[in-house]
Amino acid sequence: MRNLFSAVIVFSPAKGSNVWRKQMSNISSISHFLLLPLADTRQLQLLHFCLFLGISLAALLANGLIISAVACGHLLHTPMFFFLLNLALTDLGSILTTVPKAMHNSLWDTRNISYTGCAAQLFMLSSSLALDVVVSVLYSVVSPALNPLIYSLRNQELKAAAWTLINGQLQKH
Repeated sequence: MRNLFSAVIVFSPAKGSNVWRKQMSNISSISHFLLLPLADTRQLQLLHFCLFLGISLAALLANGLIISAVACGHLLHTPMFFFLLNLALTDLGSILTTVPKAMHNSLWDTRNISYTGCAAQLFMLSSSLALDVVVSVLYSVVSPALNPLIYSLRNQELKAAAWTLINGQLQKH
């Protein structure tokens, strides 16, 4: 942390006499944050790096397969698979935001992150999670609101009630 001191000279009269008083103000600026290590020994740090690498590569592969399958398969262009595609993109965004820095810290035994790097990670992670909420709301609220007949006919109880109502009306006439 870097401290900057600035001196300010203030004129303050004290009972008719001129007294000069010197005030010190402390201005601190934060340039980086210190991170707690996952492990103290080098072998455990390398193990963490390998675990992060394996899990992140598996997640990247799985999400890449989902994205390519939904994008290339014309039969998969339905709201449910569009929702799955957006969840895969959100998952990729959250993985690619934090895991590379954690892997870098484990491999190179560094224990700090810059203030701007932390702010960028926080912004990307929060925007990725906000996108997840928006997509969930769009899928669960907007799609049934735009197509109420399709979504109501998928529900078996509503379908049975509709058939009972239609059959009852036909028998009366």
